[in-house]
Amino acid sequence: MFQREKAGSGGCRPRTQRARLQLLLDAAETVKSAMHKEEEQGNCHVLNLKVGDWIEVRSQEEILATLDQDGRLEHLPFMPEMLQYCGQRFRVFKRADKTCDYILSWSIRRMKDAVHLEGIRCDGTGHDGCQAGCLIFWKEAWLKRTGNSNDVVPAESLRRAVASPTSAGLCTVESLLAASHAKNAEGETVYTCQATDVPKFTTHMSFWDPRQYIRDLRSGNLKSGLEGNSRGHRALEFILAITRLVQASIIGFFNEVQERRRGNRYPFVEGTAEKSPVERLNLQPGELVEVCSKEEIMATLDKSQRNRGLWFDSEMLPYCGGIYRVLRRVHQIVDEKTGKMVNMKNPCIVLEGVVCKSDFHRLCPRAIYPYWRENWLKRAANTAASVPSQENAEVCKE
Repeated sequence: MFQREKAGSGGCRPRTQRARLQLLLDAAETVKSAMHKEEEQGNCHVLNLKVGDWIEVRSQEEILATLDQDGRLEHLPFMPEMLQYCGQRFRVFKRADKTCDYILSWSIRRMKDAVHLEGIRCDGTGHDGCQAGCLIFWKEAWLKRTGNSNDVVPAESLRRAVASPTSAGLCTVESLLAASHAKNAEGETVYTCQATDVPKFTTHMSFWDPRQYIRDLRSGNLKSGLEGNSRGHRALEFILAITRLVQASIIGFFNEVQERRRGNRYPFVEGTAEKSPVERLNLQPGELVEVCSKEEIMATLDKSQRNRGLWFDSEMLPYCGGIYRVLRRVHQIVDEKTGKMVNMKNPCIVLEGVVCKSDFHRLCPRAIYPYWRENWLKRAANTAASVPSQENAEVCKE
């Protein structure tokens, strides 16, 4: 900023509008440079990543330096399953500015400085073979942009930048393993992971907060991946994103009102079965299946929207009638509410490319795998259609 000349002094003042403008630009550049330097020194873990950005997962040493003794950064666990990705490059799938919580009661909660990476899901090796396949949360402090030398930060500097007042010393791999499970008073194994700790590393976010949708738009979370480079294509992509935001907002508002009136949420799913039927197809990974119609599935559900205890989520409806490939049979998962391993009497099915898109749940980017009863599927062995095998079929890769 230039100093304003006092009245009556003989100092030299800017004589033209151009000179004043130049002084203001110089002052703005000085402030911007100072802020950038402060960000590098004190907030180097904030990258403001967007969908499609390429990153490299930091080294094991750098990441451990950011964690407290329980293997957490800002209460988010760094799980043993994540170590295998250190030093590798990936593309950002979605920004994790918000996420769904099923532990207390269903809600969307606020999260900061985190992303999901394409195709990176928990394989359960550090949690006795849990098969949930959850999309992993990555703090930006654990990542760096590829090809950017400014993101090469010494481990000690990184630790100082993100250390919390309760941090004491470096975390170790042994600490990560120990933090992933413990015995309760009854001698049962209770597991801890990102899914079980969602309320701890997120904060309340009001349904009425419009900033969540602005973040969805700015982050690229609503991109289809189909747009071209022309201005017309980008304009159309923007309009489609706005349309999806408006649709999600209207549905969310309607369902919020229905929740308070104890009415049915949209889309309406009402079971008609007095007793849940059982059907076993013994489906195996790689087989092609067709998802039954909505009417066929409703006939297998009781009034609580369940089949033998398994809830049919409304986000599964858009897949009705589609043909997909079996990814795996699910026999056990960690219950995110209790932390205990649940062994299923009747194994469920997970399908390739079939994830929750949260069109009816405020656009949560978590992309959870829905579990399918074999009642809701039928073999499509004679189908000649080409079925995409990538994990997220809606993502168009170059």
